Amino acid sequence: MKSKQFIVCGIGKFGTSLATELAKGGYEVLVVDGNEDRIQEISSVVTHAVQANTTDVDAMRALGIRNFDVGIVAIGNDIQSSIMTTLILKELGIPYVVAKATSTIHERVLRKIGADRVIQPELDMGKRIATNLISGNIVEHIQLSADYSIAEIQALKEWIGKSIVDVNLRSRYGINVIAIQRKGKLDISPRPDYVFLEDDVLVVVGQNERIKALHK
Repeated sequence: MKSKQFIVCGIGKFGTSLATELAKGGYEVLVVDGNEDRIQEISSVVTHAVQANTTDVDAMRALGIRNFDVGIVAIGNDIQSSIMTTLILKELGIPYVVAKATSTIHERVLRKIGADRVIQPELDMGKRIATNLISGNIVEHIQLSADYSIAEIQALKEWIGKSIVDVNLRSRYGINVIAIQRKGKLDISPRPDYVFLEDDVLVVVGQNERIKALHK
């Protein structure tokens, strides 16, 4: 029986530890990371170590990764790279993709785009974010860059009974709705005529200052 082959994308502390343990177990492990120094450090431990951009579909295809059984996205802090890498692994035919998440929203997005399993090694991160960064109407917050974030927000009272197009979120508040959670169900890319109810939670993306302004 053929032994499983693993590709590990991203070799921070978590990725390095995981790749090392798999290699010790006798499995074939390909590690991909954009940092040359990290690749050099782990090259003697794993089967193959390649410096490449994991969000570049052509570069990843050139590595022949469709032959691997399990893909592991160990990228945590760079949410955009994490999502793009997960998508690419699935598109290139990896049968089973495991992705690292750093928050509940990140986990939901990864599951929605096809990750077969999502893990949160730093499970207390959400609590820390909630305690230190979130107040008022903001439920949960992920900073994508210095300027933009994804956030979960409670529907404001003045939005109740109105549709997305009526509220005009993009022009008036500078945010775009990615999804809406209602009674435990997540509606991805809701229609413009979606009417807000009192307990709706919106997943939005926008400039940090505009999102913060929602709870002032």
